[in-house]
Amino acid sequence: MAPIKVYADRWSQPSRAVLIFCRVNKIDFKEVAVDLFKSQHLTPEFKKVNPMGQVPAIVDGRFKLFESHAILRYLATVFPGVADHWYPADLFTRAKIESILDWHHSYLRRGAATFVMHTALAPFLGLRPRPEAAKQAEKLLVQSLATIESVWLKGDAKFLMGSPLPSIADLSLVCEIMQLEALGNDTRDKLLGGHEKILAWINNVKKATSPHFEEAHMFLFEVKEQMQSKKNAEAAKHGGSETTSQLKIASKL
Repeated sequence: MAPIKVYADRWSQPSRAVLIFCRVNKIDFKEVAVDLFKSQHLTPEFKKVNPMGQVPAIVDGRFKLFESHAILRYLATVFPGVADHWYPADLFTRAKIESILDWHHSYLRRGAATFVMHTALAPFLGLRPRPEAAKQAEKLLVQSLATIESVWLKGDAKFLMGSPLPSIADLSLVCEIMQLEALGNDTRDKLLGGHEKILAWINNVKKATSPHFEEAHMFLFEVKEQMQSKKNAEAAKHGGSETTSQLKIASKL
């Protein structure tokens, strides 16, 4: 049987979740890179795979599927080697996982992705930031982090819902939160610093999926360094301009 194709960009949080899941569960696949920064997701060729023009997407033989949560459910159900804890056969547990995944898109993802876009990412891509949108997104993000701790990480829960092992919901949500790395250490720590349960949970998911979690996130940290270098260069350039102006003014006194 031919390996499935996973169309992904490692900058994309949902793409990373699908790639990690495939690696951890030894699913035979071929990663097909789709560069979002180069708008490759908008090409006619890719839209034959996903008419929505988004990553990730998969092709399994003649079967095509998009939306990361749907992909994770499919992979966990179709491939017999996937451990039950990822998407349990028990319908009651599965329904609770579904509720977390539905909540994710409406709250955590909407807050985190929008906040990152209108703070760190927009300047890096030469786009105009939208401060009001960033403010609203930050508020939703803060509320979402509090919800995760109070609803699904009660007590000394190692994973969501007190499970001893991770589910596709754990992987999907943690990959979302990892995107906060793009904000820089100070802003990330400000948002996560007061959430000890979330920090421990992130670490638990990393350990449970190592070394694939680290490998999938290498690109994120590389982009983070590029963003910081660009920011430092612009700051130095701006500082140099100010010094030149000050010298010109001083020479006239």
